[in-house]
Amino acid sequence: MRLRTLTALTGALTLSLASGCANGDSTGSSSNTVTYWLWDSNQLPAYQACAKGFEKENPGLKVRITQLGWNDYWTKLTAGFIAGTQPDVFTDHIQKFGQFVDLKVLEPLDDLDIKDADYQPGLAANWVGQDGHRYGAPKDWDTVALFYNQKMAKDAGLTAEQLNALSWNPKNGGTFEKAIAHLTVDKNGKRGDEPGFDKNNVKVYGLASNGGGDGDGQTQWSPFTGSTDWSYTDKARWGKDYRYDSKTFQSTIKWYFGLAKKGYMAPFTDYNIQSNQSNAQVASGKAATSFDGAWMISTYAGFKGMDTATAVTPSGPTGKRATMMNGLADSVTKNAHNKAGAKKWVAYLASDACQTVVGKFGIVFPATPAGTRAAVAAYKKKSLDVSAFTGPVADKKDFRTFSYPITNYAADVYALMHPAMEDVYGNGKPVSSLDKVNDQINFILGQ
Repeated sequence: MRLRTLTALTGALTLSLASGCANGDSTGSSSNTVTYWLWDSNQLPAYQACAKGFEKENPGLKVRITQLGWNDYWTKLTAGFIAGTQPDVFTDHIQKFGQFVDLKVLEPLDDLDIKDADYQPGLAANWVGQDGHRYGAPKDWDTVALFYNQKMAKDAGLTAEQLNALSWNPKNGGTFEKAIAHLTVDKNGKRGDEPGFDKNNVKVYGLASNGGGDGDGQTQWSPFTGSTDWSYTDKARWGKDYRYDSKTFQSTIKWYFGLAKKGYMAPFTDYNIQSNQSNAQVASGKAATSFDGAWMISTYAGFKGMDTATAVTPSGPTGKRATMMNGLADSVTKNAHNKAGAKKWVAYLASDACQTVVGKFGIVFPATPAGTRAAVAAYKKKSLDVSAFTGPVADKKDFRTFSYPITNYAADVYALMHPAMEDVYGNGKPVSSLDKVNDQINFILGQ
């Protein structure tokens, strides 16, 4: 679910729509077929099951589902808008829809009567554009927790209770840094907190690397920045000023990437988006822990010969724990060839009828409370405790949940922050360099 940029075809897309060239036939569309795209292969069987239920309730309508890998998904979707081969309905990402709304390729969904109270808090409201129209029906949600290798934790003398009670601060890292240091082991068997530890020859890192985090840091630094008083922008939605120049943000980032300099977190060179993400580092025994999203629960549980568990994110200077709560939605394309059928399908996708079915597959947490309960029950049948992910949603006293930054020009923000954060992490560039990047971003937003 993590964001990747979508910039290459924006200019061509704008020109095509302005000249009326996006009116061709959507692949597979007809008066009795609704075409639907999604990117997660793990979820495909669940939505195939939903399609059967929908077709039973709507005789004469068929749903044709296409699953594409993340890297191809957005490129082909954008190309589809240009060529007129876009699907009727597609799984949308919170940082994409603002750009799609500006390009006028999404159909308003106000007539579906989506109510905030029918879904987990905040999910429905996030899909209302600046023009006041709704462009997405809530689909699912996820939070972030700390996955850990249970054997490595036991060998380090760390219990589940201790890992669920960690705290941090930007000055000395608190008990979180102490735990990560103790989980780190060099080639000579010395732990990170023991005399003689060789940070240049580490066998097992206490914390895996998931890269620089771009501008959102979802599975990297966001649990830490979120547990301070910092927020991405001046407003929760459609802010005009980013705050990457904040001293609070920069001190957190300096401490976080400083873990790699100390040898406790895998260096930037160990991370590869294609072949060596944080989950792969844990699976190979190269790292003891990793921050990752709920969509990865089944992946970690499936590591052969390894028992993994999850702990809540550490509490921060505010006294609260924090996690990003991201939610996907289903959107209808403006030039859908079966718009009436598409809206019926989206309404069904957003209903308990479908979301409880999806929940029973135990792959994601559906957006409705009933769908979430079905998912928790399904995970329980697999002997998986998912409370580290569901707890933050229910407990507002001890947890802060927050969304991806929702602003215009998300692709431009990514294009600027991606290399900037890699420079801080991988090339040792000072965090103060983010001041200039922040100015550039806010200049773009202010145009």
